Formats: sequence, C-alpha cells, structure tokens
Amino acid sequence: MAGETLIIDQLPDGPEYYPKDELSDRSERFFVSEIIREKILMQFGEEVPYSCEVIVESFKEEENLSRIEATIYVSRESQKAIILGKQGKAIKKLGSEARKEIEAFLDKHIFLGLTIKVEKNWRENERLLKRFGYMTDSADK
Repeated sequence: MAGETLIIDQLPDGPEYYPKDELSDRSERFFVSEIIREKILMQFGEEVPYSCEVIVESFKEEENLSRIEATIYVSRESQKAIILGKQGKAIKKLGSEARKEIEAFLDKHIFLGLTIKVEKNWRENERLLKRFGYMTDSADK
C-alpha cells in the first residue's frame, strides 16, 4: 500500500473530462436497462442464456413518479415462457426486484412496465444490433 501512495502522489493531475457532479457519461436509461438485465441473469441463471437484451422504450418523469416502460428481447419462445413464469409470477418477481433497485438508484418512486418480445436471431440482425447499441453507423464504413 505504501508503494501505491507514493506512485499516486507522483502522478500529475490530468484534465477533467466531465463535471465533478457527473457520475458517468451513460444515461439513466442505460443504467435502468442494465439493472433489469442484471435481475434477469440473477433470477434465471442458466435457464435464460446471455442472449437477452433490455431496451427502455419510454422514461416519463412526473411530479412524484417516473414511468418506465422496458422491453426484454429474447431469441426463443421458450425463453419468453421462462421469464413470464407460471401465471406471470416470474416476471412479477423480476419487475419487483428491478423496481426496488431502480428506485434506490434514481432516488424516487417509479412505475416499471415490462414487456417481453421474441426476436429470433436478433444477434444477426444489423438493425436490432444498432438499436441495442452494439453497432454504429461508423462501423459500417
């Protein structure tokens, strides 16, 4: 530890790229989608492979509440059935867990609406990959 302190003390201050009160260059929508995706992976483990994606479709801020609508994309109908669960119990649990963490992150009450869509082979679909943020137009050039 003493060596780390010595090195850090010797490093010059660099330019500030972001304001001090800015925690990240990513949007709240990004963090909300990542929280939901994390809850999917934690709740379903191996049952739902890492080929799911979450997109925040709308984020409306009202006086006492933020209304968030998100879509969970999966590759197969069987994955959709797993996330829904018997009588919708699995998606209800998922939504409840995600809502709690999102409320703590945003420090406000939220309404979280979740929808599941099956997009077969979405990982080979350039339009969807761009929408999900995996590709940009500059990657095409």
